[in-house]
Parts: sequence; structure tokens; C-alpha cells
Amino acid sequence: MSAVKYDLIVIGSGPSGQRAAVAASKMKKRVAVVEARSVVGGVCINTGTIPSKTMREAVLHLSGYNYRSLYGMNYKVKEKITMADLAFRVQAVVKTEVDVTEAQLSRNSIDVVHGVARFVDPHQVRVEGPQGDSTLEADRIILAVGTKPADSAKVPINGRTIVNSDQILDLPELPRSLIVVGGGVIGVEYGCMFAVLGVRVTLIEKRDRLLEFADREIIEALSYHLRDARVTLRLGEEVASVEQLPDSTVVANLESKKRVSGDALLYAVGRQGAIDELNLAAAGLEADNRGRIPVDENYQTKVDHIFAVGDVVGFPSLASVSMEQGRIAAARAFNDCRTSSNPSFYPYGIYTIPEISFIGKTEEQLTDEDVPYEVGLAYYRETARGQIRGDTTGRLKLVFHRDTRKVLGVHIIGEGAAELVHIGQAVMILGGTIDYFIDTVFNYPTLAECYKAAAFNGLGRLGRYQAG
Repeated sequence: MSAVKYDLIVIGSGPSGQRAAVAASKMKKRVAVVEARSVVGGVCINTGTIPSKTMREAVLHLSGYNYRSLYGMNYKVKEKITMADLAFRVQAVVKTEVDVTEAQLSRNSIDVVHGVARFVDPHQVRVEGPQGDSTLEADRIILAVGTKPADSAKVPINGRTIVNSDQILDLPELPRSLIVVGGGVIGVEYGCMFAVLGVRVTLIEKRDRLLEFADREIIEALSYHLRDARVTLRLGEEVASVEQLPDSTVVANLESKKRVSGDALLYAVGRQGAIDELNLAAAGLEADNRGRIPVDENYQTKVDHIFAVGDVVGFPSLASVSMEQGRIAAARAFNDCRTSSNPSFYPYGIYTIPEISFIGKTEEQLTDEDVPYEVGLAYYRETARGQIRGDTTGRLKLVFHRDTRKVLGVHIIGEGAAELVHIGQAVMILGGTIDYFIDTVFNYPTLAECYKAAAFNGLGRLGRYQAG
């Protein structure tokens, strides 16, 4: 059987693959997307970003968390919350997102081939699918295969009481106590959700602090909230082994000889590139020990016509960034140099409870770089909107240059942080100063007023309140 020829083959239909395919299609290229699952959307839509953020929204709604400061700590929308309640909302949103993605690919005349892709040579891919096997050939190939949960010989995943992040919604019932192994984004996000539901959470992390890439003050605030929600933080601890006792209790034995027991355990220590089936060697490629594929600033691999994007290339592993990587890779693959993007202005959203979002430099980074800076702080509780929403714990931090007053970073913790950060992002991209916030009128009452309050606070530290 002869190969079906395309201008571009994209392997993977997650955010990066989808954007790459659509971008190439708009350049009048013939594109095929190969997807191993029976549905499109990749990990992002089916087991990762969308399910976890939808679950978070369901948790906040059903638990009444956002309104407890107004109506009392015992306020709940639903008294007995079950895993089925959470899964119901997740499944509805996932189905809609899959439909939207399928419609977009179809609208752009992109062929979707379901099956497992394997390189035959640098230009040909064999697809083994439920409807039979086929061979595809293309001048350009983009790898957007994403990741899978990392496993460990120390942790016997059983899919019931010992689970990874892809299986968390398959828990048969809400556990009374949960052990979370791993204090990265996934572990902390799920730890927050279960704590809000009243589950006793113990979070084990081998580093001495959570989320080391984020601002220390913001993470200290998050850690306070976690402890306030009765989460036990075991920082600087490492798991030696995990066992399930005859009564179904799960026990994590730590290197320090401590024993932590719970009804269930979530193993969330990193993810691996999903490259096992690709036969990279046939294409002249190899991955590192975590399954990541090395690329240059254009997402080009060492094989000129093959690009890699999304989580399979490593940090930051954000859906938003992956989309941009896919768009840029498609442009570069077909020699379109008009497309540009500046990674230093990519925002980060961490959907903990409370939410965290930031852009630009942290205080620690600026200190290391000997940059003279000052900070301005504002608290949600100082704004009318914060009081109306019942969020009295949020805060916004502006970091700016002492001499030029140029905005160098924005760090926010509190509900709506991931939306609020975009105001600071726009100012930073346009090279604005902290004076912008002083001279701008924001709607009242809004959380956006925190920018003005933080600007006054910051300039007050310099002994002045307005430009001059």
C-alpha cells in the first residue's frame, strides 16, 4: 500500500498539535493529525487540564467555599458531595471541548487519523488504528505527543486506592484521608481541592518548599492557606515505599522512617514524554531519560524537517504556552518568519485554592541579577469587590524598577488571579511603568483596582505617589 502524502503530519491533537495543524491549514497546506485516542484533545482535554480545572470549579461551587467568609464555615451548597457529583460536571465539559476541537479541525479541512503512530523513516509514519493500518508521508512533521504520568517501582499504582493524576476521577468514593506524593503543580492543585471537600490531606514533597519557580511570598501565603485547610505538609521528605494493608489502608513509608497512612494515595511526581511507541530512532531522533525531545528556539529538532512542541519538550508544560509553541513551529516549518513570540511575557496560571498567577521576574531572580527594584502590595480585602466576593485573603504584588519604574513582574494569589494577571501582562509587553496604574481609572467595584492600590503602595515606599 502506497503512503498517503501530506505537507504536514502532526502527531498528537492536544493544544500544541491542534494549533500547529490549524496554523498550517491556514497557510493552505494539506495537514493530517494522528491521534492515538478515540477522541481528539489529548491529555489536556481528556485527563489533564480541562478535567482538573472543571473539578476545581465543581468543588468550589458544591462546597460553598467562596462564600464561607460571608455565610459561615459550615455553609455548603450540597451537604454530601460524591465523586459522581464531580465527575458529572467534568464529563459534560470534556464532551463539549472534544466536540469543539473536532469541529475546528474539520472546519479547517484537516484529516484526523486515529491510531498509534510509529516512524518508518524520517518522512514516513505508520499508523496502527482500529480501522486498520495506514502509512502517511510528509515533508514536515510536528511531534505533539504530550506526556503521561511518571511511574515508580516504589509506588504500586492499582487505579483504585493508589492512583496517578490521570486516574484521580476514577476513585470509587471520596476518601476521608488522602496522601499526595509530589508538591508540584498537579499535586498541590489536587491537594487543595480535596482539602476544601473536607478530606484530610498529607502532602509529601522532597524539596524544602512548594513550587520553587514561583514567588516565595506568594507560595508562603499558599502554604498558610493549605495548613489552614488542615493539610499536613511533609516538606524535605521522600517516599521509600508504598503498601496497601489488608484493610485497604494505604501506607507511605518515608526515607526518614516516618509512616503516613490514608484511605487513598495520589502519586503526582512528574510526567514523562509519551514517546514509547514513536520509534524515534527510525527518524534519527532520541529523547532524554524523562522522554523529552530536545529542540531549539524554533522548536526544531536535530532533524531539520521534524519539530516538537508542547509538554514533550519540557518546562513550562502549560497548555497556553503549548498552543503558542504549536503556532510558531508550524510557521517556522514552512519558513514563515513573521510570527514572533516572547517567552519572557508568558503568564503562568496555577489553579490551586486560592488561585495563583504571575508574569515576569520574581524578587529572588531580581536580587540574583542585582536589579534595583521595589514592590507594591494590595490586598483583596481593601477593595469593595473583594468584600462582595467574600475573598478577603487575596493579594496582588507589583515588582518594578526603582529608577525607571518599569513593571518587571506581577504576582497574584486569590480567586480570579489567572484573569487579573493579563492587565499587568499588557502593560509589561508595551513597556509600561507603574505610573500607568496611578493614572488609569478602573471600573468600581472590581479586583482590577488592586493594581492602583499596589502602585500607590509601591511608590509610597519610594516616598512619592505620582510621576514627577
